[in-house]
Amino acid sequence: MVADKGKKQKSEVVEEEINGGEHIDGEHIDGELVLSIEKLQEIQDELEKINEEASEKVLEVEQKYNEIRKPVYDKRNDTIKSIPDFWLTAFMSHPALSELLTEEDQKIFKYLNNLEVEDFKDVKSGYSISFIFRSNPYFEDSKITKTFNFLDEGVTKIISTPIKWKEGMGIPNGITEKKKGSKRSHAEESFFTWFNNSEHKGDLYEIHDEVADIIKDDLWPNPLTYFNNEADEEKLEMDDDEDDEEKGSDGSEEDEEEEDDDEE
Repeated sequence: MVADKGKKQKSEVVEEEINGGEHIDGEHIDGELVLSIEKLQEIQDELEKINEEASEKVLEVEQKYNEIRKPVYDKRNDTIKSIPDFWLTAFMSHPALSELLTEEDQKIFKYLNNLEVEDFKDVKSGYSISFIFRSNPYFEDSKITKTFNFLDEGVTKIISTPIKWKEGMGIPNGITEKKKGSKRSHAEESFFTWFNNSEHKGDLYEIHDEVADIIKDDLWPNPLTYFNNEADEEKLEMDDDEDDEEKGSDGSEEDEEEEDDDEE
């Protein structure tokens, strides 16, 4: 028994020496770990506070420059009015938006005078997209607007202007209404199905409106790019470069094969 007790004491001494003269048990390790995690959480909270302040500053700057950009956008719109079919051409040249316009939509878009995208004063609360039309044979409205309100928890409320279609032009889906006695064709996807979408209008949904994003973030900032077909030209140039690289690699392989044949 005495010998066993001596061995136990000796092993404890060795353990203390290995650990730098300190006796470390499980409870001591857990205590240090908790303190480290708490300290780390305090640092993360400090970073979050800084990030929140930075986000607020970014929004302030965005709001400031929205006000600066507004008269320039107005000047651009005045110039666009003098260019025939500007917005129709820009839409039709866009790889995604062109798929949205049916033949009937294109006829209506020939009367589209202007397009306006406007952020709310509080940028993070939403924005609106407005389409301004000349007098036309399709509807009474001169301006139709689709509004996106960002609410809490990622919910978006969407409201669209009810369109006052002229007689014989009740086109909630962008297709001319047939005369009485005729069957009306099934609704097809079009600009006006997107604009009028009754499923979303005035209701709350956690949705992502890709068409609205494209108009707001891609078309609106520089529609001239699409009017001039510059986007397609850039894509063609990239495709040509890729083809040249493929041809170059194929050619080098053929040259190597020819050299091998000559050596034989």
